Amino acid sequence: MPKRSLRSQLLAQRRALSHDSWCASSHAAQLNLLSLDEYAQAECVALYAPAHNETDTGLILAAAFQAGKRVLYPAVCGHRMVLRRVERVEALQEGAFGILEPCPTVPDHEADEADLIVVPGVAFDLSGHRIGYGKGFYDRFLHHPGCRAHLVGLCHDFQLTDGAIPADIHDIPMEIIVTDTRIIRMKK
Repeated sequence: MPKRSLRSQLLAQRRALSHDSWCASSHAAQLNLLSLDEYAQAECVALYAPAHNETDTGLILAAAFQAGKRVLYPAVCGHRMVLRRVERVEALQEGAFGILEPCPTVPDHEADEADLIVVPGVAFDLSGHRIGYGKGFYDRFLHHPGCRAHLVGLCHDFQLTDGAIPADIHDIPMEIIVTDTRIIRMKK
């Protein structure tokens, strides 16, 4: 299925989730992510603020704060994305595309500063490829030459497709996909 059709279909399915289904799926997926050794070993974790029924990250944020980890969130600056440190959730404000992000007065960080980056997506396949919203912010950001972070795609299980997602040369595959029902590690 072409990327555009798959994106439209899965965005509609995600938006149709009831609040209770979204909460249950998000909770289970976050617990799965928190069970990863890569998360336990990370000193600096990059998360995202969910939009349009993306899998929530609030539980991961609370756990990271409690464990004393540094937490970074994305911020869109023109045509590029940066990470900025978050020390309390109340410091997030509406930014690009209506998504919560750290305020612009916080210093910018690049992909090479995180040990684990949790990446949202519209769809993922079993090879770690993803479809985002089509603007390429994460792919451009993750092309940073010093990026050594574990890349973890976080999604509801129905967003994981059995068929291969057509990958472009600039697409960055995930190392791990975490859903509410499973954890999938890509073969090296």
